[in-house]
Amino acid sequence: MKKFRAIIAVVLALVLVVAVAASCNKIEIPDNNQGDQDNTNTNTNNNQNNNQNNNQTNDNQTSGDDGNGGAEVDPTAINHVYENPDLPYAEGTEIRMAVGYNSKQTGLLFDADVAGEGITLADGVTYHTGDLKPTWVEIQNRLHFKIDGSMYSGQSAEKEFKNWVNELGKVDMVSGTVELLSENGVAGKLVNIGEYLDKMPNFKAYLDANPIVRMAIVSDTDTGAIYVSPYFDGVSDIERMPLMRVDWVQKLLDGPDAFTADACGTTATPAWTPYMPTSGKYPIDVVKPDGSGVEQVTKDYDAAGNIIEKMNAAGSMSGVDAVNMLRDYIDTAYNRYYGDTRSNLFIGQNAAWDADELVALLRCVVANAQTLNGTDSVGGIVCRENANNQRRIDMFRFAGTLLGVRGLESRKDYLYVGSDGAMHDARLEVDTYKAMERMNTLVQEGLVGEDFVNKADPQVKDLLDKDAAFMHYDYNQTQTIYNATVLDEGEKYMAVMVPVARWDDGTGEKLMRFTESWRSVKTDGWGISVEGINGDQDKLNACLALIDYAYTMDGQILLSYGPDAFVKMADENHYEMFDFNGEQWPVISDASAEDLWEFTNGNYTDYARKYIGSTLSFLKSQSFEYQCTHEVGKEGAGYISRAIALGTIKHPENAITDNPWYTNVPTLLPLTEQENSLAKSYTELNDNFSQKKGEDNILIQQIVSGYTDSTRTSADATVDTVLNAWSGKQWLSIQQTGWERALEYYNSIK
Repeated sequence: MKKFRAIIAVVLALVLVVAVAASCNKIEIPDNNQGDQDNTNTNTNNNQNNNQNNNQTNDNQTSGDDGNGGAEVDPTAINHVYENPDLPYAEGTEIRMAVGYNSKQTGLLFDADVAGEGITLADGVTYHTGDLKPTWVEIQNRLHFKIDGSMYSGQSAEKEFKNWVNELGKVDMVSGTVELLSENGVAGKLVNIGEYLDKMPNFKAYLDANPIVRMAIVSDTDTGAIYVSPYFDGVSDIERMPLMRVDWVQKLLDGPDAFTADACGTTATPAWTPYMPTSGKYPIDVVKPDGSGVEQVTKDYDAAGNIIEKMNAAGSMSGVDAVNMLRDYIDTAYNRYYGDTRSNLFIGQNAAWDADELVALLRCVVANAQTLNGTDSVGGIVCRENANNQRRIDMFRFAGTLLGVRGLESRKDYLYVGSDGAMHDARLEVDTYKAMERMNTLVQEGLVGEDFVNKADPQVKDLLDKDAAFMHYDYNQTQTIYNATVLDEGEKYMAVMVPVARWDDGTGEKLMRFTESWRSVKTDGWGISVEGINGDQDKLNACLALIDYAYTMDGQILLSYGPDAFVKMADENHYEMFDFNGEQWPVISDASAEDLWEFTNGNYTDYARKYIGSTLSFLKSQSFEYQCTHEVGKEGAGYISRAIALGTIKHPENAITDNPWYTNVPTLLPLTEQENSLAKSYTELNDNFSQKKGEDNILIQQIVSGYTDSTRTSADATVDTVLNAWSGKQWLSIQQTGWERALEYYNSIK
């Protein structure tokens, strides 16, 4: 049974830590002796003095006397003391915090479902329901204020803020979407953090170094008002990627001899038509197999034809014939570049696959279920949660990457910056609905999993456990842990290269790889309540100090990794470090790695948020997540990272670029209170393209069922409806006004 894989989880956790630590360096930290640990935890400051004498300095952190009588101090040492004379507050000042990440389990306090009758973590402390999580206990210790985390109702950022918007006098800090926080800040309900930047040297330094970020969170360009404490779940890195059962691709495509099978199905009546050219020769940049550089392969349609055109001409065929046709095509189209390991077209460092080749592969997968899982059926493309609209929309996000359509994976709604420098909305463009038409043909052919089509409950984990799904589009770390928890030896679920598609960046259509899934300011953040603070300078300064501390190196480590017990020690005075993207970051402790697998089966985000209380907001380092990634996850992500570094995968930049098409759209645009109200009034536009859990989206409806509305029977008719009847034209005009303000502001601060 596949479940036996979970038994070796702890061993795997230790292997991961050892692998990371193999080439580690030391960085000195202060003595971190916590003394004897009680077997319970409380929401008090009983252990406040643990780190008060660790007066070593850090260039990124305000600090007073070095505590060593003027003796020289190692400038690389971690400093657990945060002193900011510009933000004084009384020790023990209490902050009421209605913050978390989408559920009661991911708030600042332990929920009963997580703590049970008591849970002992890597720090040796036993935590109970209602206790602050380790990260927030340590925040209290280091910053010397008290936290009341009981205000959090455990909802999404949007619902959490709406839960408190009429009772903001009861909370001091609150979660919300950046749009809601901005709107209510403009309305006078939230503190303008921008007024206090001169008292927040670390946060200000980050914004000064990243003016595009400042532009993305400013709500009033005349005053520079900022009402959002932003959340960065990593910055300037790819977010989602295609994942495949790569062992299935190898089984079908590799080897010197023709493919055979004892039993197989047949491909469906063809519905997908060629997307790529049907003639000509097209050079494609790929990373060399050893990752050392870039070389070119040629898609030779003159020699091989287009695989979809050939398959469609043949009509419905046996799964065996389909595989051999695809094998012959790969050999000819790429002039035997891939040799007998044809699977590398899809899964290799030098992959060059496109939409037509993927559809051909999906036909082979679905028609050869007997070979792959011993049954008569297998799901082609699925989603993480096939019944959850918030996850189902990953299907049209993937369609954008697959078919060269911008705006379907935007940082804000469906917006992107065009090569003309103006805002564009994917909902108002014919290409969007043409792409959904193509995705619907996959449904017609049975290449999209039935669970997605029927909005059924099974999640991708359950489908992988049953060998019932081939691929989906998602985050790497949380999805590749299934190699340890549900897949057997020899089975492999891995991220694969971004596809080659037809993209037009304003310089003419070209075949290239491009991902719109690029990390920047997230759509959620925290705000400070004016009514909650109610003129209390101590409360205000404590809230501001928390935000500023989060942008020190010490704060980044704590709010990403948790306290020192969750970090690996080289000796009693040093963190053990490793190189991550050219910077030194700590290695997680063995005990923390064991907890990761014991409590969450390797799911990093669940472990960090539910147990440690980290990665809930602010500036998260990806270094912790990387260490928690399964080796298969590291392999696939490594291929993609090298391709990005070598320029064979293009992406938006978190900058104002020479060609505006490559500028990442800001998460927030500065609008007036009246403009925000007007944009929200276009309910048909907003509701029909919802990305929220429990709601619906017409793009997904079109993928599943095609055009079903009598007023929207074609791409052109749909654009006309959205543009005019649903006020899409007016909505975009408002966003364009905000974009023009943002650009003017950026040019004034850069």
